[in-house]
Amino acid sequence: MSKKYRINPETLQLERVEHGFRYWLRRSGGYIIGGICLGVIFFYIFLYFFPSPREASLMQYNRNLTAEMEVLEKKVDQMQLIVSDLSQRDDNLYRAMLGAEPIPLSARMGATQQISYYDSLARMTNTQIAADLQRKVDILEKELYVQARSYDEIVELAKNQEVRMENIPAIQPILNKDLKHMASGFGWRVDPVYHIRRFHEGMDFSAPVGTDIYATGNGLVTYAGWRQGYGETLEIDHGFNYKTRYAHCSRLIARVGQKVKRGDVVALVGNTGKSTGPHLHYEVHYNGQPIDPRNYYFYDLSPEDYDRMVQLSSNMGNMMD
Repeated sequence: MSKKYRINPETLQLERVEHGFRYWLRRSGGYIIGGICLGVIFFYIFLYFFPSPREASLMQYNRNLTAEMEVLEKKVDQMQLIVSDLSQRDDNLYRAMLGAEPIPLSARMGATQQISYYDSLARMTNTQIAADLQRKVDILEKELYVQARSYDEIVELAKNQEVRMENIPAIQPILNKDLKHMASGFGWRVDPVYHIRRFHEGMDFSAPVGTDIYATGNGLVTYAGWRQGYGETLEIDHGFNYKTRYAHCSRLIARVGQKVKRGDVVALVGNTGKSTGPHLHYEVHYNGQPIDPRNYYFYDLSPEDYDRMVQLSSNMGNMMD
């Protein structure tokens, strides 16, 4: 280290500067503190860019866990689709067959946890995935519970129901081979004569004049004659709060007071009343209210035929009466 000198103002002579212990202590302390600061900086830079083996292992574990949760979420979504399909069959087929009211959607989808519970999940690690997956699992668990209870109820309803099952409407009134096409289904449609929207209370089956019309369930003929707008009309009381109506017929074969069985020919397709072409207008009533007839073809339609019938009956424009 070079020696330092200073000029003495009194003697005007160069004098060697001598440093004491405190000077060297302060200077050494500055170097030490600077070194420590640089070390700390480099240490944090190293930690930021180069994770420790434990951190790298945890990061890989989190990536694997996220991937597994995503796969599980897809499986839960698929299970929900299956449960939804079972619910549709339960309400529109099994419960309809047995005259039971559909289960309200609110009962099937009722929340099983308080919102605050899911909020607490959202504050956990892997927040959104975990909370959303937990919500789906809870809903699925609720739906499965309700569906299981529903099947228990259906089993009880099905006991000793042989007579009822013979009476309720369960087939198409016209054979598929005789159908030209299905003109319109149940719901709001455009009237072909007045060109206004009105509620269509049945289904229209287009077929040639003289085509056989079949009773869709056992019952008692309560009306056979002309009705305004419907033309030649036949009505059957099936008991169990079910009634069916067959309108625009060319000929009525069954008579009032006659007992008929499912599959009996009770009338022939015609073009009478307010009709724009040969067809059968068919209605199903339950508890005095018209209901969608397409839920009552479960005895003679395959799944493929049923899907085709649903698509045809959804036609919004071609109403024939």
